[in-house]
Amino acid sequence: MDYDVAIIGGGAAGLGAATTLARSLRRVVVIDAGEPRNAPAAGAHNLLGREGINPLELLATGRQEALGYGAGFIDGTVVSAQRHADGFRLGLADGTGIGARRIVLATGLVDELPEVPGLREYWGSRVLHCPYCHGWEVRGKEIGVLATSPMSAHGTLLFRQLSDRVTVFLQPGVEFEDETWEQLAALGVQVIEGRMLRLREAAGDGETQLEAVIAGERETTFRMDALAVAPRFRSRGDLYQQLGGTLSEHPMGEVIPAGMMGVTDLPGVWAAGNAGDLKATVSVAHGAGVEAGGAVNADLVAEDARQAVLARR
Repeated sequence: MDYDVAIIGGGAAGLGAATTLARSLRRVVVIDAGEPRNAPAAGAHNLLGREGINPLELLATGRQEALGYGAGFIDGTVVSAQRHADGFRLGLADGTGIGARRIVLATGLVDELPEVPGLREYWGSRVLHCPYCHGWEVRGKEIGVLATSPMSAHGTLLFRQLSDRVTVFLQPGVEFEDETWEQLAALGVQVIEGRMLRLREAAGDGETQLEAVIAGERETTFRMDALAVAPRFRSRGDLYQQLGGTLSEHPMGEVIPAGMMGVTDLPGVWAAGNAGDLKATVSVAHGAGVEAGGAVNADLVAEDARQAVLARR
């Protein structure tokens, strides 16, 4: 089938773009692999009117809203993208394909976590990275910070705002500036140097806690209620690269370079949400999807007008 717009990814950004375009009477389809990044989280936060909603419930509601305006959905994975004279051809993993005049890449990103056994098991529940997304839930508790780069110092200060019981686990090879050491000391932040060997659950006086095993002359253990870690972010940019684009290096990872309203260097291709903004939260990603949808529609309106003029002549 052929569409005006194919949106790859059905998260907050993709659904925002889909609803915007469908409300403008565009033939739009969302192709979604069903792997939302925030699925492990109990709730999505900083959402006006939907504070704390379960992420999967939010996406299900958003899909129904887009369907109500006529958007189409395909549950599947896009594995290939090619440019054609009339737009693009997308190949799906099941062997089918679709055509579209424009593409919105709302493919999100992949969190590349440090190689610490047990870390991924608790990712999104007890292992956190964003103080604005999960910080309230661990306020006043025992918080650990796995320092894998000098940027972890900034994250430590953000979590210190939420609790006066913060411990930094400084990994080998990571160095803090003198100013950082002075700030941590002044704020009463303990720093433990040594490689984190593994993370596991341990019974506490009340609720269970996390227990980190740290290497040293002898292995030592430290308990905490939550562990903050800054992963490396990698935008899902395979399709962008297939179409001839180049990912940009960012201090936090790789990203599709996107400008105002999600426009990319590739004509006819937009990026929205974490695909083009590694730091975008759910609300920001949704807004970016709405903006990209509006930009795509305006681009199609201009093209339709040009074609109408040519046809009239």
